[in-house]
Amino acid sequence: MHTRVEQLESFSRLLDVMSELREKCPWDKKQTFESLRSNTIEEVYELADAISNRDLKNIKKELGDVLLHVVFYAQMGSETGDFDIKDVCDVLVEKLIYRHPHIYGTTEANTPEAVKQNWEQLKLKEKGGNASVLSGVPTALPALIKAHRIQDKARSVGFDWAQREQVWDKVKEEIAEFEVEALKEESDNLEGEFGDLLFSLINAARLYKINPENALEKTNKKFIRRFNYLEERTIKQGRDLRQMSLEEMDVFWDEAKSLGL
Repeated sequence: MHTRVEQLESFSRLLDVMSELREKCPWDKKQTFESLRSNTIEEVYELADAISNRDLKNIKKELGDVLLHVVFYAQMGSETGDFDIKDVCDVLVEKLIYRHPHIYGTTEANTPEAVKQNWEQLKLKEKGGNASVLSGVPTALPALIKAHRIQDKARSVGFDWAQREQVWDKVKEEIAEFEVEALKEESDNLEGEFGDLLFSLINAARLYKINPENALEKTNKKFIRRFNYLEERTIKQGRDLRQMSLEEMDVFWDEAKSLGL
């Protein structure tokens, strides 16, 4: 791999290029924090997709795109005199040192869970100890990820099941409540009950150390593979999915499963 000197030289070159683009490129000159926000979110999702696919070539590429945005925001901050890339790095390094007292201090934390618990406690201490436990959960997070973070934050202060198996009683309770509403001809509570059911299932995933976002994405991809196979087999037979019965489709679906798709 490259030496630290080579790495720093490349980073310095990136900063120089970014500065020049802001000065000379009409598109880059026009950008603001607000105009870049949606692009930044998109780049993070593209990185997440590459990671999910274990595509190292694209992980490298998408990391570069995310880094570009970090440097872009820092460049805009330097132009207004509010902050620059050094400030960004200094704040980050100081936070990392402060939140790792088991490395840079005298605190003991020998397991990932202990480290995580210390991290959450230190975050609250930074806010004077009076901030809400859930205040650190970004409001703009997708609902599924947000639910997982909310539950994880609550767990950090002891609001959790004593035994993870206990969560299944809650899941069953939420299923029953949803079914009651679903049997009604009209129900104003159906959506709310379904949300409660999803929340309880996400809680179960957390307790069994399953990332619900990753689990659902794996199922999405599996469904796409099998449905694509079903569609391809149908086309090869000169048929139209819309004219097939569910039983006929299931034959191809089961073939896809038997092939490990």
